[in-house]
Amino acid sequence: MQFGIFTVSDVTTDPTTGKTPDDTERVRAILKIAQHADQAGLDVFATGEHHNPPFVASSPTTMLGYLAGTTENIILSTATTLITTNDPVKIAEDYAMLQVISDGRMDLMMGRGNTGPVYPWFGKDIRQGINLAIENYALLRRLWEEEVVDWQGKFRTPLQGFTATPRPLDGVPPFVWHGSIRSPEIAEQAAYYGDGFFHNNIFWPMQHTKRMVQYYRQRFEHYGHGSADQAIVGLGGQFFARKNSQDAKSEFRPYFDNAPVYGHGPTMEEFTAETPLTVGSPQEIIDRYAKMREDVGDYQRQLFLIDHAGLPLKTVLEQIDILGEEIVPALRKENESKRPAHVPSGPPSHADRVAQARAAGKEGGGHVAGEDKWTGKTAEDDTAAADETAKRGSAFGL
Repeated sequence: MQFGIFTVSDVTTDPTTGKTPDDTERVRAILKIAQHADQAGLDVFATGEHHNPPFVASSPTTMLGYLAGTTENIILSTATTLITTNDPVKIAEDYAMLQVISDGRMDLMMGRGNTGPVYPWFGKDIRQGINLAIENYALLRRLWEEEVVDWQGKFRTPLQGFTATPRPLDGVPPFVWHGSIRSPEIAEQAAYYGDGFFHNNIFWPMQHTKRMVQYYRQRFEHYGHGSADQAIVGLGGQFFARKNSQDAKSEFRPYFDNAPVYGHGPTMEEFTAETPLTVGSPQEIIDRYAKMREDVGDYQRQLFLIDHAGLPLKTVLEQIDILGEEIVPALRKENESKRPAHVPSGPPSHADRVAQARAAGKEGGGHVAGEDKWTGKTAEDDTAAADETAKRGSAFGL
């Protein structure tokens, strides 16, 4: 199982000092956080994508490209790549370039974001969000898997004889996660393609997370990618740890109370009771997260939001050390001891995907243009499936 951290890149005033970093300070702090996570032996660093204050991570591939040259082992990913408002041609080229630069030490997570105005900023209609996600991703796959693409859709100009460059490393596209909190259509999309599904449940009760993951697992099996328990699942999380619970709560409380997202609302105790946020000793965090598999099954990636709400850099680096030295080793041991042998321990690496492609005789492509290589279907044209998705989601209370 992979363990790592992600940033939403908020620029927030430290409520204990009144200091607010400027954009430059915050970007450089994020780079140090990612580098420290690599040194601490964590598996993944992921960055969000935002195009509005108070967030600064507007260019994930720029940040991750720099980190590819300044880290050694950590997987570089995104907590959101906006599949709806970015041009899929640019996504194809940017992330293939990152794949080449990092020698395959990367993946990415498709998402629609949580900022409504981003749609008109990039000339898109928010009412078409789901349709944009479906069509853009279908085109993205073709751009990665086919050398020459002729394409026409609803939301961008047609392509004729187009080749995205550079080509994916070893002819194999990056591994893709689809991130969604509440949309069964996106869980369906992840299952349809046999991709990973990431439920960033940092603000949601486990009951909701359990339903979304269960739905994705069932649809993953339906499309013939493997048994439901072999589906590739990731979860979000948050923690703040000190040697004892009292110290952790006392130190973190002012940051929680003034956080731009959940501050001035529920108490910290109410929020931790309903969401994965855990504030306490390392053992309390280990106990809380070790139980996640009881609700969602064995899963492959756990990411923690760790640098939010104005926490100073020194404190964030200390939290990474606690995570790497005390929490992750215990969670890794616990999860591995219970994972059945047929269930993947993590998402496929680049080497895994190259081996799979060669074994299937499909290195660099090899399937019919525009078709999913497992099901033979084309997502852009599968409107009936989209209607069925909404019905199934309603049946699950999603």
